[in-house]
Amino acid sequence: MKALDRFELFTRKVSNNYTKTTFVFKADIRHYFETVDPKILLTILEQKITDKRIIWLIKKILQNYSSEQGMPLGNLTSQFFANVYLNELDQYVKHQLKAKYYIRYVDDFTIIDTSKERLEKYHILIKNFLQNNLALELHPDKSKIIPLQRGIEFLGFKIFSHYRLLKKRNQCKLKRKIQEIYSLYKQHYIDFDSVYNFMEGWCAYAQHANTYKLRQKFLLEFEKKWLNEISTKEINRILPKPKK
Repeated sequence: MKALDRFELFTRKVSNNYTKTTFVFKADIRHYFETVDPKILLTILEQKITDKRIIWLIKKILQNYSSEQGMPLGNLTSQFFANVYLNELDQYVKHQLKAKYYIRYVDDFTIIDTSKERLEKYHILIKNFLQNNLALELHPDKSKIIPLQRGIEFLGFKIFSHYRLLKKRNQCKLKRKIQEIYSLYKQHYIDFDSVYNFMEGWCAYAQHANTYKLRQKFLLEFEKKWLNEISTKEINRILPKPKK
């Protein structure tokens, strides 16, 4: 993932290759998709778009949402509008606060700095900006300032100076998902191609961390469940050999 690579690039720069004490303001927005205000969103769009026909179409799309607040997950326009909405935060952080080492991925964002006091100031200012301008709140439990050496949770991974781990919660989710998929497959609700695509997709995601042994373990379990459906050759194709 480019966001993970960028995060590691920034942490190396700020910490001078992990030789300086460095802190990360790690935050996300509470119930983001459910709390986006369509009226504020439309105001933002009207400042950027002059074509009245496009604004009319956007209004129609927004009116089709069942709720007066928020946007449905999974909708392609929702993903686009969600990024437009938080672009206001991006511009504020970059141009008003002038925070150089800032990364946002949907509603997760980080700022990296050697000064904990500066990050505490950013925390307060960002909290106020979100409340006053976008009617959003920072998640109280997931928004904190963390020393870099403790490891930072970001996009489902826990990132340390020289390696990444997959969060234990995500590993537990995978176990439950495998059981669910196995049950659906046995009841003939899904075919083997769907099962295979799921496992291949998960391995592609997990390989962004140091998870070779973990992927090997899960794929061996996967092979046992579908022994007659998948060959060892296919297992090896999904699970690349670790780099030396």
